[in-house]
Amino acid sequence: MAIALGVDTGGTYTDAVLIRDEAEVIASAKALTTRHDLAIGIGGAVENVLAASGIAPDQIGLASLSTTLATNALVEGQGGRVALVYIGFREQDLEGQGLRAALGGDPALILPGGHTHAGLPARPLDSAALRAWLAEERGISAYAVAAQFATRNPEHELEAAQIIAEMTGRPVSCSHHLSARLNGPKRALTAVLNARLIGMIARLIRQAGGKLRDLGISAPLMVVRGDGALISAAQAGARPIETILSGPAASIVGARWLTGVDTALVSDIGGTTTDVAVLRGGRPMIDPAGAQVGPWRTMVEAVAMHTTGLGGDSEVHLEDGLEGGLALGPRRVLPACLIAQEAPEVVHRALDAQLRRTVPGDHDAAFVRTVPGIEAGGLADRDAVLLARIVEGGVQPVAAILKARPDTQALRRLVGRGLVQVSGVTPSDASHVLGAARIWDVEAAEKALSLMARRRTGAGNVLAGSAVEMAQMITRRLTDQTVLAILETGFAEEAADFGLPAEQLARHALTQRGLDGHRGLVRLDAGLNVPVVGLGASAGCYYPAVGTRLGCEMILPEHAGVANAIGAVVGRVTIRRSGTVTAPTEGVFRVHLETGPVDYSDAPGALDALQAALELAARAGAAAAGAEDIHITATRDLRTAEAASRKVFLEGEITVEASGRPRIAVV
Repeated sequence: MAIALGVDTGGTYTDAVLIRDEAEVIASAKALTTRHDLAIGIGGAVENVLAASGIAPDQIGLASLSTTLATNALVEGQGGRVALVYIGFREQDLEGQGLRAALGGDPALILPGGHTHAGLPARPLDSAALRAWLAEERGISAYAVAAQFATRNPEHELEAAQIIAEMTGRPVSCSHHLSARLNGPKRALTAVLNARLIGMIARLIRQAGGKLRDLGISAPLMVVRGDGALISAAQAGARPIETILSGPAASIVGARWLTGVDTALVSDIGGTTTDVAVLRGGRPMIDPAGAQVGPWRTMVEAVAMHTTGLGGDSEVHLEDGLEGGLALGPRRVLPACLIAQEAPEVVHRALDAQLRRTVPGDHDAAFVRTVPGIEAGGLADRDAVLLARIVEGGVQPVAAILKARPDTQALRRLVGRGLVQVSGVTPSDASHVLGAARIWDVEAAEKALSLMARRRTGAGNVLAGSAVEMAQMITRRLTDQTVLAILETGFAEEAADFGLPAEQLARHALTQRGLDGHRGLVRLDAGLNVPVVGLGASAGCYYPAVGTRLGCEMILPEHAGVANAIGAVVGRVTIRRSGTVTAPTEGVFRVHLETGPVDYSDAPGALDALQAALELAARAGAAAAGAEDIHITATRDLRTAEAASRKVFLEGEITVEASGRPRIAVV
């Protein structure tokens, strides 16, 4: 029999599942994700599933990993400190595609160089300036390199990457490795985000692989890409940006495997995000514009996913203004009931002291702790002092570590770097108060919600009369925000029919009154016309109400809580490679390759040469990822024009796909 192990490392839980012969779930298990050492959570989940199944480690023929860590990091603005080397561009080009915002104050060097649209050098690369800039220490964890028209000729990106690697020893992300398309600023953004994630994903893969070996599992390790396909751990480590939406993509694959449904919306609630996607003909829809996570539109090919910063561990906070009420997310915090498990005396003593006060404080029920093992280079002085204060005190109330107003911004920066975690009131606490969950410290959850209930809105009204009433308000708010996320995804598929943005359509008064079933002189009805597959450990708590609100069938399959881990081992290995042929002058057909442009005298010869090179690269990539029975497909997009009653070749793009099942050792 062939046994595969699927592991999903999420923001709160790490899930593990064992599947026999790609047809039967043998067992599943969970453990808390341990951000300071991911191997602990992974090992706990795997040990639990092995114990539940009676399967010996040496019987496992394949291990595959999906993760929401990259998605969560981008949504929450976390990741390592990076630097961008921007070749052939201008200072104002940093504004394109939100690139400057993505850098977030991290350094960028703009250098002369780059190539023309035809792949010819525009200006020489100023390597001396690059070397001088690199000689200054900035606490950089990884570098991104983007050169003008690097997809036409990557020479300057490759030269800069070699210099950076030689001088710093740090990882380098070249934009042309991540996309074969034009649009330099967008490629640069993708490279920056890739560089920011390299340390995090490399650590995850290293710790996961090491822990599996310690447990006696020698099977090859695969990782789920953002389009649901499997790649090798080494490939994922080199291109971590491709793992954004890995967990959500795995959940879509898992949803199809669990339900067999052909057309549906799939909504997966995790600790940090809710991810909604469309399933048509049994396949997830791919976003043609590139994956978008939070504010960032990348060039990564991934499942068309509507990702919202809404989950079981979303921060509950008050909205500003006279009419301000509850809001959830987008920031994830540790639930109060969970931090109380770690430091019960500290947490309960602080909560009790806050409850004795007659006036609510701004930081009631909020705690902070460090995340050890994360590189802290390049911190500003105030940030470094605050971090040292948190390290020294361990788990402690947020109010105790904020000595001056600027400390608040410093704390946000430390959270953004992933160096510290904040705890506060979350929907998970509400579930504990209402009795829907009893995993962690219920008493701490009740105290935290009692403190939140005392807060006042902008109009001066007390938020809630009790912890139970507060928990009910939080649950209703989570339902409302989930309904909006699902509606926005549905409207986005049909936005052209309405002429308004999906977000505006979902929030429109007519839509909301239609959900209420308005009956007056006008009858209004609104809802979904397809089922929703609800996934996630807490789906059973929240999604029945969501289905009722949307007036649709809500499918909550068995094993919904580990759908990501299931999807991690039932997918296929798929490697895509794309390239372009241009016609810079009459009678010249230029093939743009990794090694540089090559000219041909006829279009068919150039296209065939490009396809052969892409097929070779795609097949090699699929084989390196562990695929067997590899199948090759190729598509050509040719652009021509009519001139003097004849067709003139302008440009051709070829995409080659190599696909196969991962090799699984049969015991």
